[in-house]
Amino acid sequence: IAVTSLPVWQLAYAAETSSSEMAQTETVNINTATAEQLSGMLTGIGEKRAAAIVAYREANGPFSSLEQLLDVKGVGEKVMEQNRDKMTLK
Repeated sequence: IAVTSLPVWQLAYAAETSSSEMAQTETVNINTATAEQLSGMLTGIGEKRAAAIVAYREANGPFSSLEQLLDVKGVGEKVMEQNRDKMTLK
């Protein structure tokens, strides 16, 4: 209700601020990222797990869902929950 009382320029600024803050949350595309990018951006993913993700992707094609990462050895529910908001398929 208070938002409607703001001048238009303030509404536009508030919208830009929200979207730019969201853009600051870096995501990694698990279908295109290198092992180095995966290990650098994801919590609990070191070099070996990152290499396993890339190897799985190369052997089986692109991931169709984030949950498919659970098929990669060393990636479990805890790792998925820690990183869900950091990963994308696009």
